[in-house]
Amino acid sequence: MEELLNNPVFVSHVIAASGSVAIGTAIVYPLDTIKALIQVGASSRKKLTTGEVLGRVKAVSGYSGLYSGLSWLTLGRISSLGVRFGVYEILTAFYKDGRVDNYVHVSEALCAGMVSGALECCLNSPFEMIKLRKQVAAAIPIPTISNPATKPAPAPIISRLLPGYVPEKATLDRTVNLLSVLSSKNINMAEALKNCPWMMTGSGMLPEVTHVSRPLDIVRLEGWRSLWRNLRSGLARDSIFGGVFFGTWQFMQLAMLNWKAVGMDPPPETNDEVPPLSPFAVSLAAGFSGSLAAIASHSFDTSRTRSQCVVLPRYLAMERRLLKWRRPGNWFERFTGIHPADRNLLLRGVSARMARSGLASFALGI
Repeated sequence: MEELLNNPVFVSHVIAASGSVAIGTAIVYPLDTIKALIQVGASSRKKLTTGEVLGRVKAVSGYSGLYSGLSWLTLGRISSLGVRFGVYEILTAFYKDGRVDNYVHVSEALCAGMVSGALECCLNSPFEMIKLRKQVAAAIPIPTISNPATKPAPAPIISRLLPGYVPEKATLDRTVNLLSVLSSKNINMAEALKNCPWMMTGSGMLPEVTHVSRPLDIVRLEGWRSLWRNLRSGLARDSIFGGVFFGTWQFMQLAMLNWKAVGMDPPPETNDEVPPLSPFAVSLAAGFSGSLAAIASHSFDTSRTRSQCVVLPRYLAMERRLLKWRRPGNWFERFTGIHPADRNLLLRGVSARMARSGLASFALGI
């Protein structure tokens, strides 16, 4: 391992790959922000446009808000893209083992792409969620209070677990009266209940995304498991994206190689005898494959994006597990993690995601 790290060729390739991923991510990141805000702000009665999203971001945080969360996505993509292409190369190496030329069937590329996409989703999920919360927070204004002296001071545990919320005395008194008939080891039940913040808000309203956008806030309020929320939709999205991307790319490469071999004399016996394709043609095929894969997997991307923007405190998640809460919807929606309320919203933002994936894949091909 030390010899590999000291190899200048290996180090230069790592630096070049990381730099290309960072540059490509930065170029298409505004499209990702527009796509995410269109998906999150969509409703059955209202369809956000790109102009409305840009105007909202400009009014709240300026055009720099289009790059909010860029560092988190860059960190995630440097590692996740390495996993995607690395696992794909390993799997296709097993397929090509023992063959005369380096031929890979389209079906084999499809299966290898699905496996690599699933592993990429598991690795990139925490970075993606933090990035998404940053993007949404950049488009939602945080209310300010002109006179700080009039703001009630929340209890420490409330401010830590339920940001932006203060205890309601009426709700606390009502809870104490209901539990006073039971035997308790606590002498002061009112003080003991302050450690149960879900009994204190009274309104049942969940915190806003703007209050839970930092990684530490997410972990404190929602727990570590929330960083992989709705993993089912993510696995379905990235598996379909990886399979369609590598399958289409392999099909187009084989078609271009066969087209190039038509005029050769004598005809080549294997694909290895055909001259290499031009980098522009390979990049163009990668861009088309990325756009097609984005269209095929966009429904699951919308479902996961909308679910990750819902703040779900860990005590509610624990309550669902204890009550054996069943996911709503039909069997397909339960299996893939799609909420039935999002059935008519699954294609929102598809053009922005198609452009983003196409440009990013074209840049990687170069």
